Formats: sequence, C-alpha cells, structure tokens
Amino acid sequence: MSTYVATCYTHLSAQLSCKRLRSAGCEARMMPVPRALSSSCGTCVRYEGEGAHRELLDADAEALYEVRGTEEYRLLWRDDTNP
Repeated sequence: MSTYVATCYTHLSAQLSCKRLRSAGCEARMMPVPRALSSSCGTCVRYEGEGAHRELLDADAEALYEVRGTEEYRLLWRDDTNP
C-alpha cells in the first residue's frame, strides 16, 4: 500500500476528493500542504491506497504526489490546464 498527497486549487475540491476517496475505501484525511509542496488553497488530502486513484480526485485537483519519505514526494500528475 502506498501513501499519496493530492493538492487542490480550492478547499472545497479537497473536501470532495477526500469524501470520494473514503467512499472507495481509502484511508484519507485533509491536512495542511507540506512545506516541500505548494498549493493554491493550502489544504491537501493525504491517503493510502493500492493505487493513486487519480479518477477519484475532484476536477479542481491541482497535483498528485506519491510520498517517498518524510519530506520526499514524487510528482505523478499535475493539472497543466489551469495556470
């Protein structure tokens, strides 16, 4: 099982993403964005799963990272359509 962090453009998007991930059986929680990452709204969703579950994130998700260590993140996806 891997750990992921999804950043969002809005707080509402983080809430919706968290709710969808929980409904799919992932252990998900909202939290402040880690200092190593940046985000428009300052809130992210950290979750564990057997896959990244990109399809469950809200349309206003900003980026998706795999957690590799305490302060190490690997970018899996970024929304390049919304500057």
